[in-house]
Amino acid sequence: MAPPLLLLQSIGLTFGGTPLLDGAELSVSAGERLCLVGRNGSGKSTLLKIAAGHIEQTSGTRFFQPGVTLRYLPQEPDFSGFTTVLAYVEAGLAPGDDAYRARRLLEDLGMTGGEDPSRLSGGEARRAALSRVLASEPDILLLDEPTNHLDLPAIEWLENELKRTRSALVVISHDRRFLETLSRATVWIDRGQTRRLEKGFASFETWRDEVLEQEERDRHKLDRKIADEEHWLRYGVTARRKRNVRRLEQLGSLRKDYREHRKVQGDVQLTMTEATTSGKMVAEARNISKFYGDQPVVRDFSIRVARGDRLGLVGPNGAGKTTLINLLTGVIEPDHGSVRIGASVELAGMDQKRTSLDHEWTLKEALTGGRGDTVFVGGQTKHVMSYMKDFLFAPEQAGTQISRLSGGERGRLQLARALAQPSNLLVLDEPTNDLDLETLDLLQEMISDYQGTVILVSHDRDFLDRTVTSVVVAEGEGRWVEYAGGYSDMLAQRGRGVDARAAAKIERERDPGDSASPVAKPQTRRKLSFNDQHALKTLPGKIDSYHAEIAKLSDKLADPALYTKDPTAFQKGSQKLSEVQAALAEAEDEWLRLEMLREDIESA
Repeated sequence: MAPPLLLLQSIGLTFGGTPLLDGAELSVSAGERLCLVGRNGSGKSTLLKIAAGHIEQTSGTRFFQPGVTLRYLPQEPDFSGFTTVLAYVEAGLAPGDDAYRARRLLEDLGMTGGEDPSRLSGGEARRAALSRVLASEPDILLLDEPTNHLDLPAIEWLENELKRTRSALVVISHDRRFLETLSRATVWIDRGQTRRLEKGFASFETWRDEVLEQEERDRHKLDRKIADEEHWLRYGVTARRKRNVRRLEQLGSLRKDYREHRKVQGDVQLTMTEATTSGKMVAEARNISKFYGDQPVVRDFSIRVARGDRLGLVGPNGAGKTTLINLLTGVIEPDHGSVRIGASVELAGMDQKRTSLDHEWTLKEALTGGRGDTVFVGGQTKHVMSYMKDFLFAPEQAGTQISRLSGGERGRLQLARALAQPSNLLVLDEPTNDLDLETLDLLQEMISDYQGTVILVSHDRDFLDRTVTSVVVAEGEGRWVEYAGGYSDMLAQRGRGVDARAAAKIERERDPGDSASPVAKPQTRRKLSFNDQHALKTLPGKIDSYHAEIAKLSDKLADPALYTKDPTAFQKGSQKLSEVQAALAEAEDEWLRLEMLREDIESA
């Protein structure tokens, strides 16, 4: 077996109190596909930073093979010192790397490279950071939440790009579908230590539950053994002195093990405060349209939302998903058409940018509204400390300002506030941002049990499949179409995923993250893209190399004795020949397409 490119052994890290990492391990070999999973706060990002060499561990060793290249994608990229996005991306290239690839990646992600890094939205910043780490095609890619702030077209593009890369991958993500698609092994961080499963994320949750069930059985056995030893201690200390001393020492060791056993962190407890039942009709839109300037965000759209519906809105960033929600809930008026809100509708919501949170509030003030020590939830009063515990906040965090909470903690806090409001219509705009997988599971269960109506926006395909009864998709130019079922059902009916915008970029011309902004009109392409230009230059060389490889393989397989002497080599050679011939045909077709495109452009 080849030695690992990167190896972390017995990693320990303590910031005071209980160690964050205590004997954690990570091994990354060439071409591996690892996902790193665990609860929020378990140390996933910290272990990734240690692997990248950005943090020094308290104990343990980090081995990194000389000459191996590594790129690390942080959750918050640093653009300081760069005047353009292209300069930032090219700074990640090593000598000899392909500069065209940097430009192609930016173009694929809808950016020109001339953007000012200081004015980027969250989605643009993430795309720029991805372009930087992918451009050099390193031996190891360490990706911390690469899908954060990305829309569905960008997520699906990233999946395809990572499938093609030869780099070893270590990925942290809350996007189940993304992890299931890419991972081939799973490393689970739990209570400071790591366990490894030589299967992808699709097998992780069943395996994790089996491990925790075995732990519970072992803990019960330990309880019984302690009880037996204490009974002996009270009634049987009359045997030989040496044996007595040894058993007393064993009992002390058992008690120490029990005291020091780090129990599994509790689950979030989600309880809805439901209002009186709404009417059968919750909202009805008839031929509504909304324009910003001369750009249509919604055009001639009609829908009827009934009590109990779970409606998912999907589309690229800037398509107008938040605008459509605001139209359907009566927050804004349509330019044309009408919206009718049903009787007795009481709305609670969770906005994408967490704008309902005042960062000067403390955690306690945000939950109680600054009044007293109780929260009214689920039809009864609950002490704020108990409600905080339901959402995995420690009592000592009650006085912590919101500005000092992590992204995941802010997400849990806003979820706690939304669920405490009496409602029969729940509107969730990107509720999955920064939530860990266990909290997502419970949120899905809560939505399933909720007796009211749910309208949500999400780029999480698995979350949509598990929660919604219909999906409304942005088709472009202000057109929206409803499909029955979840995201996978929509794919089957529509025949394709969510389309990216035809325009290169409009987010610089509006407030970052404002989904209500106009959608740019498609621009007619007047020249070949960087990607196409580069392909035209490099494809002839690839085609020649394929021809040479085919000739070499054909000569080898022409040996009549090869099959008799080494059938395995013959089979592998035949398979390789088929693969190279297919690649040659694909390259020739692509070159012909680009040549015809170039001629059309030059003759226009």
